[in-house]
Amino acid sequence: MGSATILGGIAGPDLSRAERDFFRAADPWGFILFARNIDTPERLRRLTADLREAVGRDAPVLIDQEGGRVQRMRAPHWTDWPAPLDQAGRGERAIWLHHHLLAQELRAVGIDADCAPVLDIAREDTHPFLKNRCLGCDAQTVIQLGRSAADAMLAAGVLPVVKHMPGHGRARVDSHKDLPVVDTPLDELRASDFVPFRALSDLPMAMTAHIRFTAIDDAPATASAAVIEMIRREIGFDGLLMSDDIGMQALSGSMAERAAATIAAGCDLVLSCNETLAQMDEIVGAAGAMGSRAIERGDAALAMRRAPRQDETAALRAELAALGGSAA
Repeated sequence: MGSATILGGIAGPDLSRAERDFFRAADPWGFILFARNIDTPERLRRLTADLREAVGRDAPVLIDQEGGRVQRMRAPHWTDWPAPLDQAGRGERAIWLHHHLLAQELRAVGIDADCAPVLDIAREDTHPFLKNRCLGCDAQTVIQLGRSAADAMLAAGVLPVVKHMPGHGRARVDSHKDLPVVDTPLDELRASDFVPFRALSDLPMAMTAHIRFTAIDDAPATASAAVIEMIRREIGFDGLLMSDDIGMQALSGSMAERAAATIAAGCDLVLSCNETLAQMDEIVGAAGAMGSRAIERGDAALAMRRAPRQDETAALRAELAALGGSAA
């Protein structure tokens, strides 16, 4: 296994010869897709197959498909899902159905990992970019619904990537545009924000938060060895830990500097979503090869991929509708 990267700088719905040659040489751990890569189901299946062929193995292909504003695959070929917080009021079974049906659509086109569920706790002042992507406003609700969501995706053959460790709910600014700073005392964070991640620390993969906790470190969590150590030892997550997109403006420095800082802090993988081939080449060089412990975590995560359950989609959709949920 090669570079400690997940790369998403694919320009369109087809893999170009230059992209194929680059990925063959760079050998990223996996790939992530965006709306620009989505056309028809047939074309998307070809793209996921071409990506795997480029690296010569069954590499994971990720996507952000939560529902609401954050979903890359939409009608007319796929379901337009409501935001998770809107669906959450329908209860645990509705959340299971939402994520299972959603994952069935992903697996059918060769996507086997979803950057969901969000385990951040929604608060009154949570920034709108995040708030309705959460599953609840208290730790126990998020734990219950987060477990249902993760189990539903695993049953459909899709790996969940929980986010955003160790908690993003207190952010009052959009980390795509600026660095959120949280001044909450550490004991309060331990008693609230960290709790869902601790409860679901057995899941295979997680994504960091680009957020600065002044009670822990001056650096954002993604680039903070102190925060990553807390994620590993106190929260107890020993799965595969990737950064959020290093192209977001919450981070500073060049792309190569951001990648190097992420790996130095203790993340296993760097997530690069929108960079050019030249920029991705710099990121791959800065991230380096996966270390032995990261390889072990990656292998353990991929070993949790399973053949999907053969559930009757129409019956599940009818059940969700009967609960007052939405799959339209």
